[in-house]
Amino acid sequence: MIVDPIVSQQRIDAMRIGGWWRDENLLDYFDAALLACPDAVAIVDYRTETGEKIIMTYRQLAAKAERVAVALAHYGIEKQDIVSFQLPNWWEFVAVNLACLRIGAVSNPLMPIFREHELSFMVDFAESKVLIVPKQFRGFDHEQMIAGMRDKLPHLEHVFVVGGDADNSFATALLNHSLSTDSAALFKARQLHPNDVVLMLYTSGTTGMPKGVMHSANTFLFSVDKMIERCELNQDDDVFMGSPLAHLTGFMYGMWMPMVLKTKMIFLDIWNVDLAWQLMAQENASFAMGATPFLADLSNSTQRQDCNSERFRVFVCGGAPIPSALAEKATAALSIKLMAVWGMSECGVVTTTKLNDSPGKIFGSDGVAVPACEVKIVDEKNNSLPVGREGRLLEKSPSTFIGYLKRPEAYDVDENDFFDTGDLARMDADGYIRITGRSKDIIIRGGENIPVVEVENLLYKHPDIVDCAVVAMPDERLGELGCCFVTLTEGIELTFQKMIAYLLENQLAKNYLPEHLEIIPDMPRTASGKIQKFQLREMAKNFSRHL
Repeated sequence: MIVDPIVSQQRIDAMRIGGWWRDENLLDYFDAALLACPDAVAIVDYRTETGEKIIMTYRQLAAKAERVAVALAHYGIEKQDIVSFQLPNWWEFVAVNLACLRIGAVSNPLMPIFREHELSFMVDFAESKVLIVPKQFRGFDHEQMIAGMRDKLPHLEHVFVVGGDADNSFATALLNHSLSTDSAALFKARQLHPNDVVLMLYTSGTTGMPKGVMHSANTFLFSVDKMIERCELNQDDDVFMGSPLAHLTGFMYGMWMPMVLKTKMIFLDIWNVDLAWQLMAQENASFAMGATPFLADLSNSTQRQDCNSERFRVFVCGGAPIPSALAEKATAALSIKLMAVWGMSECGVVTTTKLNDSPGKIFGSDGVAVPACEVKIVDEKNNSLPVGREGRLLEKSPSTFIGYLKRPEAYDVDENDFFDTGDLARMDADGYIRITGRSKDIIIRGGENIPVVEVENLLYKHPDIVDCAVVAMPDERLGELGCCFVTLTEGIELTFQKMIAYLLENQLAKNYLPEHLEIIPDMPRTASGKIQKFQLREMAKNFSRHL
């Protein structure tokens, strides 16, 4: 399918005049790295289940990506078609993304944790002709899963399997083919414009259906550039990424930021803190980024004393506000510069603390807007609120996305280019914000958005559940967990284990499962009948997790 971005000429002109959009393509940066240091290490790919470490240079990566690009074009991928791939943090993920860029296609990375329930919507909604999956990952057979749901994917023509042993294996069909194509002419004909869509990433919101966030090279590169500036990074910095590359954090800052820097990306496919420390030590990582649980684990690991070094100097923590106690502990234990950030799939990172900020700013805020970005706190009538008052958070940035796939009406950007983030926040006198809650009905579990409505919709289909509501329950390590409140048909019993079994039977992703079940006689409601979730959140503060 051909995607339809929303980029007004007014915005293009403003971004060009300000110098914030450079009208360069992502491949310009990869090709610059390839030219400058072809035999330097581009990727260190550690595969937890096999213990294999794959090291690949920029030259080797470029050759593989070009072969994949030619093959994808052979299999019918046209310019601006969407290519979906559900891959872990492996070199194949990077090669597929580069291949898409070579032939002008749109990359659609999908989290490896997703199962039939999520994928049947996401792949079909994108009208993807091609889907690339691993044969096995974390003991799960992805190839078999996709085979069992092909009837739900009428647009899907080809499935390619990394680690497969049939003709549709990644190696056979995409890498070792014998296609004779003038690749230079193909790539020139498919060259992208910097305002074309290069990435479509699903995000969770207030509705049951995920939305497809679209980014261009211009929006994407601005965010990468500002992170490099704020973190004071250069070509000597090697980047470790333990968060999934299918997340914007991993995609933008774990994969593309190192390529812009012409340096090394260090990947761990399954989070294991001891392996993370060992890999960072072996590969001399100086920068890492992730959600609060990653920081907590690194601080508490017994490997810290043996593996930490002066080389590791910056950790960027986002996804949810950092508890001040954890921030202080981590900074002292790791002897690093800690940076708190706020961002989202729709805009990348927009606010950060600074490396030399006072402890009060680092431990008690989510940062101040980076140059060329604006944030403001407003009331329900969009009036700006004074310092310290909680309100809706709006952002305006050169990195703001260029539309939701097939949903132009959901593009909540006003006439002044401010985007309503759905978060609640307050701002101090210096312009630093602190996220205080969300107007969107989601839970942030370890930096991952949990689509509450999607979980509730499944529970409402349970024959014995009358009402249900899923709210956030505080957790020291993950920030928030899911607490499910239900009312039941009279005389019926429901255990936590039975609820989980029901959700799994209905193919809900495991990371969306609630961690606690509370059965109550009646839901607290407003006079109009709406469930008062703030009361349930207060109740949930007193519960402990089941899982």
